[in-house]
Amino acid sequence: MEAVQKTPEREAFYRKIDGENLSALWNVMGDLITPEPKSACRPHLWRFDAIRDYMTEAGQLITAKEAERRVLVLENPGLRGQSKITTSLFAGVQMVIPGDVAPAHRHSQSALRFVLEGKGAYTAVDGERTAMEPGDFVITPSMTWHDHSNETSEPMFWLDGLDIPLVQFLDASFAEGSDEDQQQITRPAGDSFARYGRNLLPVDLKRSSKTSPIFNYPYSHTREALEQARKHEEWDACHGLKLKFSNPATGDFAMPTIGTFIQLLPKGFNTARYRSTDATVFAAIEGRGRSRIGEQTFEWGPRDLFVVPSWQWVTHEADEDSVLFSFSDRPVQQKLDLFREDRGNA
Repeated sequence: MEAVQKTPEREAFYRKIDGENLSALWNVMGDLITPEPKSACRPHLWRFDAIRDYMTEAGQLITAKEAERRVLVLENPGLRGQSKITTSLFAGVQMVIPGDVAPAHRHSQSALRFVLEGKGAYTAVDGERTAMEPGDFVITPSMTWHDHSNETSEPMFWLDGLDIPLVQFLDASFAEGSDEDQQQITRPAGDSFARYGRNLLPVDLKRSSKTSPIFNYPYSHTREALEQARKHEEWDACHGLKLKFSNPATGDFAMPTIGTFIQLLPKGFNTARYRSTDATVFAAIEGRGRSRIGEQTFEWGPRDLFVVPSWQWVTHEADEDSVLFSFSDRPVQQKLDLFREDRGNA
């Protein structure tokens, strides 16, 4: 594309139209429509051990009720001050200590929880309570009441993922609190999984929500599915064994704006290069290894978190059997026919 030259006459013209809130597309075309994705998002890794120490300190400084949610935001180093881990997604680590109640509220933003450490604390969603264990993937759908509590003797930590930047971009945010800290429980624990998690659906099911009717995907079932795939050696050169969490009512992603995935990398497995347009957040739940993102290499272990920006090459190496949870905005990109991937030499 030929560079636009500056002349005194053109500069005078630009100043004239600026007063009418107009600008010349030919001056900004190259920045608006780029040959490849161009993002300020950068690769980065957060050590869970360091986060745990900071969270423990925060627990002595502020209560869950005062903070609403005691969360440390994972801010991408290229997007500081914006509460973003990618350009479209928010991520943070939340801690609920013994005796805590994170009060009930609801909002337009959809949220996921991926449990990193601790066992037995509760999340309640729309009248159902679920106890959580490491590796569980829990959904809070848009505009559903939810609260958290910990009646155990140990603190609990989980990864929060929300579509806050996307909802903010669309000017579609609504939120409200409840008069009660904890919502009324109207359904028995495990009700949603019992109804929808066994490949059976009510014959006359009519749902307006595009979010899965299951709100806790237990890690025990997830891990079993990975091991079943391992028996058949269904390996992919770029992903090892990678599965997506799905909505049993539609077969689509479990959440309409956030795609969630789980993958197994066996000991010694080195993936082929891969890149895609959906910037992706990873959480290691088992094992140790490293990921090369662009020109940087990040060593990770259990509960460490890292981000791969859009359209940057990534490879993973596993020093032992490893399981990675990940999430991205792939459902949005696919519905808009924007998603693209490149499998390198796979």
